[in-house]
Amino acid sequence: MTLIGLAACSTPGPGEAPDGIFDPQEQTNRRIHEMNKTIDEKVLRPVGTAIGGGEGGGAMTVVSNFASNLDTPGTIVNQLLQLDFEGAVHNTWRFVVNTTIGLGGLADPATMIGLTEDESDFGETLYVWGFPEGEYMELPVLGPSTERDATGMVVDLFTNPLSYVLPSPEKYVGTGLKAVAKLGKRGRYAELVDGVLYDSADSYAQSRMTYLQNRRYELGDQAMDTYISPDDIDTEGF
Repeated sequence: MTLIGLAACSTPGPGEAPDGIFDPQEQTNRRIHEMNKTIDEKVLRPVGTAIGGGEGGGAMTVVSNFASNLDTPGTIVNQLLQLDFEGAVHNTWRFVVNTTIGLGGLADPATMIGLTEDESDFGETLYVWGFPEGEYMELPVLGPSTERDATGMVVDLFTNPLSYVLPSPEKYVGTGLKAVAKLGKRGRYAELVDGVLYDSADSYAQSRMTYLQNRRYELGDQAMDTYISPDDIDTEGF
């Protein structure tokens, strides 16, 4: 509750900050960004490329399916907190189909019958509850975020009912597979990510703008006059 209270006291970003970006800790964030680029260059990019592309793509699809299925109960909890009962029912059926017919989530037959993935998280729950975006943040290793989304990430560690049902060490399998799936995604979208991190004139500003634009679009937060459209993204250096 303390974290939620802190998020509530933060200054909102899009509506009141210049250019729709509230980044009072930019210098600190830039230092973390440079550290993250080094970690990406030395570890994440080569490992992600190795496991996420080529012949490893099929195996990564299975890993991604399984990790996504394990995350679904947490998504359902967030949708219930948002009073999104239609989404909660949709994802409940998706979880049942993939857990049974999909062999525990290794396959994704739910998508084939129209039960496509409908993601949600506690950051979105806070948005629905009216909490402001807060400061832009660059988190070590995890990358771009905001105060609201960072708070949501912490709370999401405790919102998945499976974490209270599964015994140790099985309940940590999902976390590990989710990390592997993210590495695979880094490899799958290597060209796009490399363009932002290594080819743009200012990779920090580019990453910040891209993250905020995408996240606000996901949340449907397009009311602000300074909404960043894809056409506004500076492509110099790509």
